[in-house]
Amino acid sequence: MKKMLIPALALLLIITGCATAPKDTLMQVSTIDALLAGAYDGQMKLGELKKHGDLGLGTFDALEGEMIVINGKVYQARIDGSVVEMPNHATTPFATVVNFDEDQGELIHGPLNKEDLQNKIDQMMPNKNVFVAFRVDGMFPTMKVRSVPKQEKPYPPLADAAKHQAVFEYTDVSGTVLGFRSPAFVKGIGVPGYHLHFISRDRKIGGHVLELTLETASLQLDACNEFLLVLPEKETFGDLDLSQDRSHELEKVEK
Repeated sequence: MKKMLIPALALLLIITGCATAPKDTLMQVSTIDALLAGAYDGQMKLGELKKHGDLGLGTFDALEGEMIVINGKVYQARIDGSVVEMPNHATTPFATVVNFDEDQGELIHGPLNKEDLQNKIDQMMPNKNVFVAFRVDGMFPTMKVRSVPKQEKPYPPLADAAKHQAVFEYTDVSGTVLGFRSPAFVKGIGVPGYHLHFISRDRKIGGHVLELTLETASLQLDACNEFLLVLPEKETFGDLDLSQDRSHELEKVEK
């Protein structure tokens, strides 16, 4: 795989070595537009992914389920609503992780919904031209999450695959919401704005967050000014048409 390190607005191509990501660096496997186009084959083993970060999110080979990386462990939220810890030999076609190191923290009080939470993060980290990793630990009176089923080849675009997602709604669940706020300029590479996943404290339920409400919770933020992008070297990646603007597809998938 080839690695691109993006400190602030500069772009550097790294073609040697497999060094782990340093502090304040997001490491991402592949691009969101490649995933939207149907590039679901696993590109990196989870054992390697965990060398680059202990908190993050993504998906798995063949788009099977939602990934939650927390405290250095990788979990899969499955289509049946269950959550399992994944082995190091499993692979991912798309994931983002960081070695989480809190820069700011605050005990927040609800009731807050998803938009309120995002506004709170914006208030604490007003510079929207840097990446922000975050985790929110607390009690959630309502939580709505989704997971996407495993796909078969020829893979459909993500917008079509997401039409068959399973949606789960929970009440009074304790756990962690984690994710990233990414700058607008990552359009086509990452997910501009917010991307959130959830896992319960007992590690039994989770998924991609659609809606939530929270009461008292601990909010931790980590500002990151470097971005390490690992691109697949497989021929199938080179065959993708990544010239299209897929932002409308991403909006549908995220919501």
